[in-house]
Amino acid sequence: MTDSTGEHKDHGGHGDHGAPIRVMVVDDHPMWRDAVARDLSESGFEVVATAGDGDQAVRRAKAAAPGVLVLDLNLPGKPGVQVCKEVVAANPAVRVLVLSASGEHADVLEAVKSGATGYLLKSASTEELRDAVRRTAAGDPVFTPGLAGLVLGEYRRLASEPAGPAPAGGEPGAPRLTDRETEVLRLVAKGLSYKQIAERLVISHRTVQNHVQNTLGKLQLHNRVELVRYAIERGLDDE
Repeated sequence: MTDSTGEHKDHGGHGDHGAPIRVMVVDDHPMWRDAVARDLSESGFEVVATAGDGDQAVRRAKAAAPGVLVLDLNLPGKPGVQVCKEVVAANPAVRVLVLSASGEHADVLEAVKSGATGYLLKSASTEELRDAVRRTAAGDPVFTPGLAGLVLGEYRRLASEPAGPAPAGGEPGAPRLTDRETEVLRLVAKGLSYKQIAERLVISHRTVQNHVQNTLGKLQLHNRVELVRYAIERGLDDE
């Protein structure tokens, strides 16, 4: 695939370590599924599996171990949000990018609560999809314009509700974060991407990722969604 300048873009499907990003595409429409898989493959991504229904998606995702799962929500057999929950529960390293025709707020929030890293509408261009998959693989939250604010607002609403059991790591005696880890966590809670955080703190994108992974481990949290909620519950986004 070429960009507007005519330059080949195969390198665009590679991650930080230079290896192709492993992607799985799940959609119940064969023509759409094949087109997305083909576009990503031609752009340098490694499409390791595809699936056309929910049960098949869960089985194949466990076998293929993709880095990014590009997932439609409207699936026969098992809905996309359930697929997301099961795949992420089986392998927390998998990042899920929902690619849906629905921009309904309820669908977006349900997907994020199920563990999705991002949410892109099917009206997105091929270049937007490629960029979204790359950013999702890097751990950045990716949302169709207008949806990111919705998700952050929902985090704030949840954080203002009476607390249930405290999240892991929130009790006295919990592992302490370093000043830099706390600084990164505060910027994550404000909705900044890893790239923006790196620029703000004048450190590398990889260093930001390392700080986030260390923080997840210390707090016994599983993904960025839980991390943002943890930070907002503690008011770090207001500091």
